[in-house]
Amino acid sequence: MGLKRYYTKGQLEAGCDEAGRGCLAGPVFAAAVILDESKPIRGLDDSKKLTEKQRNELRLEIEERALSFGVAQLSNHDIDKFNILKASFMAMHAALDKLHIEPTMLLIDGNRFIPYKKIKHECVVKGDGKFQSIAAASILAKTYRDEFMRDMHGKYPQYNWAQNMGYPTKAHREAIKQFGATPLHRMTFTLLNEQISLDLK
Repeated sequence: MGLKRYYTKGQLEAGCDEAGRGCLAGPVFAAAVILDESKPIRGLDDSKKLTEKQRNELRLEIEERALSFGVAQLSNHDIDKFNILKASFMAMHAALDKLHIEPTMLLIDGNRFIPYKKIKHECVVKGDGKFQSIAAASILAKTYRDEFMRDMHGKYPQYNWAQNMGYPTKAHREAIKQFGATPLHRMTFTLLNEQISLDLK
C-alpha cells in the first residue's frame, strides 16, 4: 500500500516536515513541497526508511517535478533562543515563504503547528509515512541538512558529523567530553549525560 496522494481532493496541498530536531549540533531544517499530480514520483516514503542513495535520487526528482518547493533552516542559536519546537515551526514557515505558489492547505508532520497566514492546516502524526507531499518534504529537509553537516564535518572532524549528522551518538558525546562544545552545538540541550558545564570553544 503506497502513500496517499492528497488529504483533500481539489486542494493545492503543501506537505511540511523538518529534520534535525533531536540533534545536539547544527540547525534544524524544514521543507515544504507542493507536488504536481500530473508528474507522479515513484518511491516516495518517510526519509528514515530510505537509503542515502534513494534519498538523493528522490531529491532530484522532487526538485524537478514538484509544482513548488522551499527549504529553510534555523540556526542552533535560534534553537537556543526560541526552543526547538518553536524553531521547527519557524523553519517550516520560512520554507513555506519560499514557495512561489500559495497552497490552499498545509499537511504538517507531527501533532502541533503554529498557523501560517490564514491557510488551513492538518497535523498528521507520522505523516511522512502516510502522505506523499510530507514524505517529499522529509526527503528534502533530511538531504539538505545532511549536506550541511557533512560540510561542517570538514571544519570540526573530531565530532564525526559526516556519520552522526549531529545526533547524540556515544561517539559524539565522547568527542564533546574530550574537545568541548563548538559554536554549532545547542547549548540548551543536554550535551553530556553527566551535565557537567561546558566551555564554548
